[in-house]
This record gives sequence, structure tokens and C-alpha cells, in this order.
Amino acid sequence: MNGQLVDRVRSRLASGTDGLGMAQVAGQESALLLDSGALSELTGQLTAELTGAGPLEDALSAEGVTDVLVNAPDQVWVDRGHGLERWPLYFESDAAVRRLATRLAAQAGRRLDDAAPYVDAALPDGTRLHAILPPLVAHPTLSLRVLARRRLSLSDLVELGALPADLAELLAALIDARLTMLISGGAGTGKTTLLAALLGTVGPCERIITIEDAAELAVDHPHVVALLARAANVERAGDVPLRELVRQSLRMRADRIVVGEFRGAEIVELLGALNTGHDGGAATVHANSVSDVPARLIALAALGGMSAAALVAQAASALDLLVHIRRDRGGRRRVEQVALWPRLGDQPEPRLVWNRTGGLHPAAAELTRRLDEAQLPVPSLLRS
Repeated sequence: MNGQLVDRVRSRLASGTDGLGMAQVAGQESALLLDSGALSELTGQLTAELTGAGPLEDALSAEGVTDVLVNAPDQVWVDRGHGLERWPLYFESDAAVRRLATRLAAQAGRRLDDAAPYVDAALPDGTRLHAILPPLVAHPTLSLRVLARRRLSLSDLVELGALPADLAELLAALIDARLTMLISGGAGTGKTTLLAALLGTVGPCERIITIEDAAELAVDHPHVVALLARAANVERAGDVPLRELVRQSLRMRADRIVVGEFRGAEIVELLGALNTGHDGGAATVHANSVSDVPARLIALAALGGMSAAALVAQAASALDLLVHIRRDRGGRRRVEQVALWPRLGDQPEPRLVWNRTGGLHPAAAELTRRLDEAQLPVPSLLRS
């Protein structure tokens, strides 16, 4: 598709077409004599260029697709949950990829050009967009993360093999006991999906405030208020970070405060909230295993001006449980570990309650005691 033709049609549509449709405008601006078949093909190509996600629309709407990646004009990949695979789509040139990336960034209210050669934003439908331009990369590159098309319950995750039924019962009981839960894992492992499913078990009379930088948490619950961070505009003004939204949530009569993902200084605010009566909260964080989470939190807290010693003390009274989820080589997402967060005076690393290969560990006895203190039934997994 010729970039100049696209620009001419776009300009014509923006300035008014005097009642003409896309096909008529395309025919006039192409300056070619076209039969009905050729004109229809040209109109379809222009429509794809000018609306929605353009040529990527089919890939984004395909069943099971979670990610669409464009590495170069002839390298389009998708992930359907079983690892990356090539998608049969070829752009005309780097310029065509760049035009699409620029237009998608504009849909998100962001700028993408030589002066601002990368963007991380959410499209109006919630799709997560990342784009980066040369010379920072060899070719204009796009990464699109598709929101889940349906809300998965905890029982759905059991059916999909993400966790066994007795572990699902245990995690639901811990949510009911208002233990504060932190879910860890790598990118694309299903942390947000598991968190949303667990929040779906919260009683209907409770008010959940979720805080994210992109709308990814799809919680099946009658009382959810979703707060979204806002990036700065092209004048570098107007940003509202996650940290500020955590502060605002404290004035919103929240029964549970949930941060979609710890990325920086907001951890300081949430730990403060959890230590002042807002129990039962939850969050996710990137980490390779439960034993790596403390170091990760220390690094994030440092961004908010909190020392390592202060983080350890705050987390010891604010956090209760760690759940680690990973994605195996076959693409299956599974809960791998469950651990108790260390209390002050305990060993510094989280203590394993359960893992997928070994079952229960010694810390299960401590978890049973905490449930007894909350006067809640002990799930069958802890009684085995």
C-alpha cells in the first residue's frame, strides 16, 4: 500500500467527502482506472490501514491469541498460549509498520515519532501497546498484549490444569481469611488471571478497589472500582502515577485494595495501607521464584525512598502469603509454589507451604494455625 495514497485518503476523509464513500474517495485519489474487483481490493486495504488495528485486526481477534508481535515487515508472530508461532501476514515495508504504530499510538493519546521513538500505552479497547522505532531498533517493532476475552473463575483454572482442586480450595479459604496475598511470576505467566479469579471468590458485600496502569484485571464481582494510572501528555504534564492512586483509594471506603502489579514507589504506599487496617489486599510482582521476591521488593521500595530494613519490617507485618506461577516450555501456566512471608525474627526467606512437585512443606503447620486463629475451617489440603 502506497503511503502517499494512504495520506491523501486520510486527509480527504478528515476534510469531508461530500457524501462520498470510501470506495469513491479511494478511486478518485488513486488516479487509476480500476474495475470493480480492483477497487474493492483497494478499498479493503485502505480500510485496514485507516481503522482499528489495520492488518493486525485478524490476528488480534483470532481465538486464543494473547500476544501479537511485529519484528519486521515480514515477521509477524502470535502467541496462542503454546509458544510463539508465525502469522501469515506481510507488511509492504518498514514505512507501513511505522504508519500503523503511529496511528495506534495516536488512538491511545500518545505521540510516536523521531523525537519520541517509543511508546507504552493502552488502546481504547484495553489492548496493551508497545512500539519502538529505528534507530533504537533495526525495524519498527510492535508488541500488542490482548486482554482476556472472558473472565476465568477459579474452577475454570482448575479445569485448565493451572492448579489442582485442593489448592484452589486452599487459596479461596486464604482470601476469605483476609490474608494479604502477593502473586509472583514472569511476564505472561498468568499472574493477573489468577489474581482476578481469586478476587472473584470475595464476598459480594465487600468493595474492591483495583489499581493498575492498564486495565488488565477482569474481576467477576458485583462491587469493583477500577482506578487507572495516567501517563503524561505530549507536554510531559498531567501524569497520575500508581502511587497517587493508592493514596486516593484509602479515601474510598475500600474493603480490599489491589495493585495489579508492583512496578515502583507504589509499594511504599500499599505497605503503609496494609499496616493500618486495610488487610486482605493483593498485588502481583515479577520474580523467578518465591525466594527472589524479597530482593525484588527491596529494589522497588528503594525507588520510593524506603530503605531495605524498613521494607523488611513493613512487609513482615503487611504481607502473609506468596503464590508463584510459572509457564513451562509447552506454554502451560501452572501454580508452582505457595509460601508464607517471613515475620520479624524469622528466617529471611519465605517458607514453603506447598509446591507442585513436592506437595506440602513444614510451613503448612503455621498456615493451619493462622486459619485456626481466624476461626475458619482448615481446607482439605492442609489436613492431608
